[in-house]
Amino acid sequence: MLRVGLTGGIATGKSTVCDRLAEHGFRVIDADRVAHRLIRKGQPCFDPVVAAFGPRILGSDGEIDRNILGRAVFNDPARLQELNALVHPEVMRSILGQLDRLEQSHPLSKAVVDASLMIESGFHKRFKHLVVVSCGAGQQVERLMKRNRLSRAQALQRIGLQWPLRDKLPLATVVIDNSGTLEQTRRQVDRLLERLEAETANC
Repeated sequence: MLRVGLTGGIATGKSTVCDRLAEHGFRVIDADRVAHRLIRKGQPCFDPVVAAFGPRILGSDGEIDRNILGRAVFNDPARLQELNALVHPEVMRSILGQLDRLEQSHPLSKAVVDASLMIESGFHKRFKHLVVVSCGAGQQVERLMKRNRLSRAQALQRIGLQWPLRDKLPLATVVIDNSGTLEQTRRQVDRLLERLEAETANC
């Protein structure tokens, strides 16, 4: 089974690359979606997160309100680190379980794991292939402001909570530059696919 890790800065265009990989038969596993599931009531991270942050993060339905939780952690790096320490190990365990089950049922399948904090959490060490999606610093800020309806200061603050892209790039086996047109990005992904297929064929 082909397992590919994918990361990059927030709003650099990871989803664009994943969409192209999905068109070529990759199963896409989004770490953010896994994390959102794991903090729901009855899931492994619900009780630890509520215990750490208190009932004020709960909505009227008794579930964790991610907007309230987000406001609590994005303004406090120490609390964000605390949240990540509670959630990330379970996210990695869940994703590795999904990959193992997929490999057992479909040994020749292909999967890509999209995780914003893959390098920060050390999860990238689990993958032979690590794709880092990048773009210009100004583009990243503008895209995040537009996507999340943030002020420039808020966007810069959220970007600052992650490792700088310049520190992630040296760890990549492949860098996808998403600062150009959609077609230019797709061509880079297609070259990546050719490389992966060639390596798989030679195994």
